[in-house]
Amino acid sequence: MTVRAGVFAFTSCEGCSLITLEVEDRLLEILGRVEFVNFREAIDDKSDDYDIAFIDGAITREHEVGELMKIRERAAILVAMGACAVQGGLYFLKEYHEPGETLAYVYGDKAGQFDTMPVRPVSQYVKVDHSLYGCPIDKREFVEVVTALLSGRRPNIPDYPVCNECRMSENICVFERGLACMGPVTRAGCGAICPSRHVGCFGCRGMVDKPALDQHRAVLTERGLTEEEITARYRMFNGHWGSAHEKP
Repeated sequence: MTVRAGVFAFTSCEGCSLITLEVEDRLLEILGRVEFVNFREAIDDKSDDYDIAFIDGAITREHEVGELMKIRERAAILVAMGACAVQGGLYFLKEYHEPGETLAYVYGDKAGQFDTMPVRPVSQYVKVDHSLYGCPIDKREFVEVVTALLSGRRPNIPDYPVCNECRMSENICVFERGLACMGPVTRAGCGAICPSRHVGCFGCRGMVDKPALDQHRAVLTERGLTEEEITARYRMFNGHWGSAHEKP
């Protein structure tokens, strides 16, 4: 049986949507079992008859709330896809500025022609059945989620820190290289792509369920980061998490 799916983009760069088209060797296999019936980046025709909805992007405008709710009503399964949809992503940074300031910065004297509201992840408004993490998502994880849903099982998404993947890759810890890293509190699944290239993790995949924040802050402080610098690192991709939990 063929499953019908839709990919919908809200406030985002739509990079996560494009990643779904880059699964290469697995694409034909997926297309043999999944029919995309609504996907702005890939097809011209549109249908509101779908079983699975993949949501790319944060919710930042009033009309997006209604659109999202209609999608949720139609879809048996809804997957939040990427940092913006799951955590609010980089867009949440505007919440640390005065209301309207970002509109004026982006649109200048035309700011009054555009509307905005507090940035929220998809889960703030509708039930999310599964989440794909990262900025952008990992194409291997997209294949895992699709394959799992087609098989009737729960997707195997890690809930352990990026540090575990660094150890498995036998990486030298970037802290030992004098760099700061969000890996100890960030959800794995990316293959430690940034630390493997001698760059500290930025935390785009969001927090593990039980992050050791106090210990992580202590390590960052030991490495010479100021409180402001530490807070900025947490806010980069995890501003909504921090707001919801009164941390960091």
